[in-house]
Amino acid sequence: MSSWWCAIHGYAVPQLDAAAHSQLGRMSHVMFGGLTHEPAVELGRRLVDLTPDALEHVFFADSGSVAVEVAMKMALQFQIARGERRTRFFTIRGGYHGDTFSPMSVTDPVGGMHSLFRGILPEHVFAPRPPGGFACASDDPAMVAWEAETRALYAVHAADIAAVIVEPVLQGAGGMNIYSPYAVSVLHSLAREHGALVIHDEIATGFHRTGPMWAADHAERLASAEPNAMAIRPPDPSGESRAVARQGVPDILCVGKALTGGYLSLAAVLCTREVAVGVSRGEAGGLMHGPTFMANPLACAIASASLDLLQENDAQGQVARINDGLTNGLAAATELACVADVRTLGAVGVIQLREPVRVADVTAAAIERGVWVRPFRDLVYTMPPYVTSDEDLTTLTAALVDAVRATHG
Repeated sequence: MSSWWCAIHGYAVPQLDAAAHSQLGRMSHVMFGGLTHEPAVELGRRLVDLTPDALEHVFFADSGSVAVEVAMKMALQFQIARGERRTRFFTIRGGYHGDTFSPMSVTDPVGGMHSLFRGILPEHVFAPRPPGGFACASDDPAMVAWEAETRALYAVHAADIAAVIVEPVLQGAGGMNIYSPYAVSVLHSLAREHGALVIHDEIATGFHRTGPMWAADHAERLASAEPNAMAIRPPDPSGESRAVARQGVPDILCVGKALTGGYLSLAAVLCTREVAVGVSRGEAGGLMHGPTFMANPLACAIASASLDLLQENDAQGQVARINDGLTNGLAAATELACVADVRTLGAVGVIQLREPVRVADVTAAAIERGVWVRPFRDLVYTMPPYVTSDEDLTTLTAALVDAVRATHG
């Protein structure tokens, strides 16, 4: 499970151990309020270099959930500063954004974990989950219908929407759903048309988990390879063209999980200059958030070392190799009557059953075959470290298929 998708380089990594020991010898922690330090400055510069050009400012946070809290605060403060009282967010069903209150409020209200808090959490706007998987084209009838329904829903609430928030292309803990980059472009266009911001939650998908550095890069690649497939339909029958600013680039980007290679909790929120200046010019004079362990020097030093490893190890090549192993190894599951779907994207492999997983049984069966997994709902899935060998991939995929066969028939 890569310890919930963050230990991308494996364990006891010499380079990360060395970065931790070196930073411990200088300073393990100092507050980031009124002070700064080299590890945070270096990491901030590197994150700006790794993300799209428009994202120029970095706010460090403690965890993925807190990063989403910060991103949502940014969007709200930005809208308030420009004189608009927009208090709602627009997203799609099937998402998961964290366990603190604001992230829970934009997590799927049915399949998520926050039904207990109904009536307490703010109520935001949920479009249907995009249809058809990664390859679903813009002219597919299901996609045409989804876009029409989504646009109609957005129009009803447009004046209240501060931002669109989405996990691009791959939804993580909400159900490991893979969907078309075209749908991401539709959500971008809606935000741009109606004065809302765009937030990408790449906490689970960033740092090559889906192949490219960011999951949103799939949309840019598809647009370059197949311009017609990504052409956004005109918003009205008149055929009037619509320019979508910064195609595929969000106003705010959340990263975390793999940022430190799984060594320490750290997250970051990047935003455009427009958002940073807008928030700073508001009545508050700055973003109203200041965690104690913001930009912890120890975590920042390890994160920079992790970024070095991504480059040195050719992470994109590693993930492509893992995808081949997952695709080939899990293919046998498609022949099982109990299996509804098998899907892979980057270093993510999913077997979806036709019924809820008998978790204890599947886990025990996998352990007997030398593999530990943690299924949930109707999913038996894996997100292995990028350093996983071909031999281990074969063991892993065979164990998952055999465990499903043994327990669900």
